[in-house]
Amino acid sequence: MSEESGGPPVRFERSGHVAVITLDRPTHGNALSGSMGVRLRECWDEIRDNHDIRCTIITGAGDRHFCTGADLTEVADSGPIGAGYGSMRAEVRWSSRQNEIWKPTICAVNGLVAGGGLHFVVDSDIVVAAENAQFLDTHVNVGMVGAIENIGLARRLPIGTALRMTLQGRTFRLPAQRAYQLGLVDELAEPGRALDVALEIAHDVAKNSPNAVSLSMRAVWSALEMPYTTAMEYGYALLRMHWRHPDFEEGPRAFAEKRPPVWAEDALPGVPAP
Repeated sequence: MSEESGGPPVRFERSGHVAVITLDRPTHGNALSGSMGVRLRECWDEIRDNHDIRCTIITGAGDRHFCTGADLTEVADSGPIGAGYGSMRAEVRWSSRQNEIWKPTICAVNGLVAGGGLHFVVDSDIVVAAENAQFLDTHVNVGMVGAIENIGLARRLPIGTALRMTLQGRTFRLPAQRAYQLGLVDELAEPGRALDVALEIAHDVAKNSPNAVSLSMRAVWSALEMPYTTAMEYGYALLRMHWRHPDFEEGPRAFAEKRPPVWAEDALPGVPAP
C-alpha cells in the first residue's frame, strides 16, 4: 500500500537475507519528503543492526519514476528538508553510505531518476537499471546547488558528463544505455525487471561471508579517497583482521568438505578507520 493509499511513504520488506526498501509515493514521482527521511533512517538502522540482513536493494514504486528528488511543494511550504545548520554527516542520511552501512546495497532503477534521487544511485555498490530509465539533475533549474549527488556523479562518470548533467539541468537526460557504457550503471534489465535482476544479484551476494563482504567493501570504497600505497596498506590490515574471524576457517573447510559454508553472524568489532 503506497502513501497515497494510506500506507507509509517507504516500504521495508525482507526476502531471505535481503532487505528491500521501496520509495512509495508513485503519484508524486517518489519524491523525497521529510517523513521519508525519518523512515529511511529507521530502515538503515535496522539493516545495520540486524545480522540476518546481508544485502539491501533500494527501488521505487511503479515503473515511471525511481525518485524525482526533493518534494518541491514541501520545500516551498516549509523550506529545506532537514535543519540546515549542522554537518552533512549529521543531517544528510538518505543513502547507505550516508548512514555508514557496510553491507552491500543494490540500486534497482525502475524509471526516471532526478536530483536528490541520485543520492541512492551514486552511493550504491551495484546499480541495475531498466533499459528505459533516464538520469538527470535538476538542482540548478529550481535554484538549488548541485553538490552532494553531483560529486558522487563525478566519481562514477567522466567529469564532462557529470558537469553537463549538473549545469545543463533538465534539458540533458542520460539514457540508461549510455549510463551503462560510461559506468554509472552496472547491469541493464528489460523494462519492468530491474528489481528481479537486482534480487538475483542480491541473493548471490548474500550467500557469501558477511564479514568478508563488509571488509572488502571498506577496502574498495576507502581506496577512492587514498593514495594507492596507503590504500593497499589499509586493505592488508583489513584482510589480516579477517584471519581472526570464524569465516576465515569455515570457508576453506566447507570447500574441502564439498558443502555449503555456515557463516558466523557477528562481525569483527573495532574495524579501524581508514
